Amino acid sequence: MIKDIKFRQVGKFEDTKFEKIHSEIFQESSYASKLVAHEISDLIKQKQKEGKPCVLGLATGSSPIKVYEELVNLYTQGELSFKNVITFNLDEYYPMNPDNQQSYYHFMHQHLFDHIDINPQNINIPSGNIAQEEIDQYCIDYEMKIKELGGLDFQLLGIGRTGHVGFNEPGSHQNSGTRIITLDHITRRDAASDFNGIENVPKRAITMGISTIMNAKRILLLAWGHKKATIVKEMIEGKIISRIPASFLQEHKNVTIVMDSEAAGELTRIKTPWLVDQCIWTEELKLKAVTWLSQKVNKPLLKLTDKDYNDNGMSGLLTLEGSAYKLNIKMFNHLQHTITGWPGGKPDSDDTKRPERALPSKKRVLLFSPHPDDDVISMGGTFSRLIDQGHDVYVAYQTSGNIAVTDEEALKFGEVAIKLTEFANTQECDVFKDIVTTIKSKNQGDIDAPEVRKTKGLIRRMESYAATRYLGLPDQKVHFLDLPFYETGRIKKNPIGEDDISIISNLISEIKPHQIYAAGDLADPHGTHKLCLDSIFESLDRLKKLDFMKDCWVWLYRGAWHEWDIHEIEMSVPLSPDEVNRKTNAILFHQSQKDRVMFQGEDSREFWMRAQDRNRNTAILYDNLGLANYEAIEAFKRYHFI
Repeated sequence: MIKDIKFRQVGKFEDTKFEKIHSEIFQESSYASKLVAHEISDLIKQKQKEGKPCVLGLATGSSPIKVYEELVNLYTQGELSFKNVITFNLDEYYPMNPDNQQSYYHFMHQHLFDHIDINPQNINIPSGNIAQEEIDQYCIDYEMKIKELGGLDFQLLGIGRTGHVGFNEPGSHQNSGTRIITLDHITRRDAASDFNGIENVPKRAITMGISTIMNAKRILLLAWGHKKATIVKEMIEGKIISRIPASFLQEHKNVTIVMDSEAAGELTRIKTPWLVDQCIWTEELKLKAVTWLSQKVNKPLLKLTDKDYNDNGMSGLLTLEGSAYKLNIKMFNHLQHTITGWPGGKPDSDDTKRPERALPSKKRVLLFSPHPDDDVISMGGTFSRLIDQGHDVYVAYQTSGNIAVTDEEALKFGEVAIKLTEFANTQECDVFKDIVTTIKSKNQGDIDAPEVRKTKGLIRRMESYAATRYLGLPDQKVHFLDLPFYETGRIKKNPIGEDDISIISNLISEIKPHQIYAAGDLADPHGTHKLCLDSIFESLDRLKKLDFMKDCWVWLYRGAWHEWDIHEIEMSVPLSPDEVNRKTNAILFHQSQKDRVMFQGEDSREFWMRAQDRNRNTAILYDNLGLANYEAIEAFKRYHFI
C-alpha cells in the first residue's frame, strides 16, 4: 500500500491565497514517515539502475527517527541496499566528541548507519572535535566534497521552533555555506532535556548553509506536533525573511513540507478553512467557526450578529443556519452542556444533556497517568472530585519516571538513608554508600546504574503516594505499572511491546472500569505520553469485545504543555478556588519535580504554575464566550473505541 502512494513531484508550487510551499498533511506522523522512507528508497533504487551514487542529505533530531526505522526495515527485509549511497549530515554540535551519546555522530549510527550496508567511507558528518583554527578550511572542504559529487540528490530536513533548518538560526543569509554558528537560546533550551540541563548544551555548532540546502535537487521537510504549528504557518504562509530561515524554501523548485495534523493546526486551511474555500459544515466545524468568530470580534456568542458572520467569510454558514440568533443559541447550548460538576455522572438526574451517564451512580474509575505526577497536574481537581463524590477510583502510573529525577535529588535521598542506617546501626548502610558513590562518579551522559534508577523510581513512587493520600485515595488503589518500554535509562525509549500491552490489558480486565481517564497529550517533549497512550489504545482494541467494555467510556485529558481547543472539549469540570489550591498542594508533593524540572519543554514555569494558568485560561475562555464565570476548568475529550 505504501509503495503505491507518492508525494506529488512539483515544479514551483502554485501559490494559493495563503500557502506558498507544497505541503502534505497526515493524521499520524508514523505513516507519513514510512511514505518519506519509501520515496528515499525509490530514489536509491533508481540511482542503482543508472549505475550512479545516490547523494543524501540527512537530518537528526526526533523528526526523522521513524523515517530511519523504515529504511532499516527495508534493508532488513532485503528490499534495499545502501552500497551506492553517500550521505552528508546537516550539522553537529561544537565542541562534541563523536563517542558522546549526545553527538549527532552517535545518533546517526544508533538509528541508521549501524543497521545497514552503507560503506563507512561514504558517511559524512560534520566533525565536532576539529581544531578551532582548522574549522574554516574544514567547512570549505565539506562544501567542495558535496559539489564534486554533483550536489545533493535529496535533502531531509526538520524545523526548529526558531525556524532553523540544519542549525541555520534566525539571521542566516540565503547564500550561506557550511560554517560554525552560535546557537539560539531557544534551540539550546529545546535541547536541554537531551543534555540533562541547558548548562550542558553546547553554544555552537557546525552546519550546512542555506545555499547548500537550497542546491539540493529534492527537499522534504518534516514537522510533527503542535509545538511546530506556529513556525510552520510562518514558513508556509509568511514572507521570505532571514528571521525565519526555513522561509527560503519557498523559492525551491521541488520541495514538500510533510506534517501531522497538529503541526498543520495553525495553517489557514486547517484552522479557518471557511476563509479558503467552500466548506462542508459538520457540527464540529460549526462550533470551531463560531467560537473562533466570537474570539476574533471579542463578543460573547449570543451577541454575534449577521454582519459579524458576513464580514468574516462565514456567510455560507449563516445561509445554512438561517440566522445568527439561531446559530448562536445552538452553539451556546452545546458548550453549556459540556459543563458539569459531576465528572462521574450526576445520580438521580436527567443525563440526556450531560457529558456523562447518571448510572451506575457509583462508577469504577481507572485513571492512567504516564508519569507519576501527570494525574494531579492535568486533572487533579477532577481526580479529587471523583473521590469525594463516592466513586471507586483507581490510579495507575504507567512509568517509573526515574529518568526525570536529577542526580542531586537522588544523592540527597541516598545520603539521608546512610545517616538513618548509621543511626540504626544496620548493615544496609553499605548499600546506600554504594549508590551514593555511583552517583558521584557518574560522568555527563552516562546511563544510570540499575540501583540508581531504582532509587530514583522509589523517590517518585513515594511522592505519588503522598499526593494520592492527600486526595483521600487508599494505597491499595494505587498501581505502579513500571512499563518495560520505559526502563532504558535513556531519554530514548524502546517501542511498545507485548509485555507493556499485557500489563495494561490485565489491569483493565481486573478493575472492569466504567470510566477510563488517559493522557491524550501527544506533545510530550520526549514522547513517553504518546507511547503510553498507544499502549492503552491497543489494549482497548483487544478488549473491546468483552461485555464489561460496552459500558466503559474513555476520557482523554491533556498534559502540562497544551489544552484541548474549545471546539474539541466534550466535558468541562469547573473548579472552585479551594479546589485549585487543593490541586496545587497535590502537585507540590512531587518535590523532585519542583524548582529544577528536567523535561519542561519550552516552558520554564513549574508544573503547578502551568496547571493553574492553563485551567484559569480555559475558564476565562468560557467566560468570554458568554458562559458562567468559574475560577478554573479542567477539560476532557471522549475517545470512542467501539
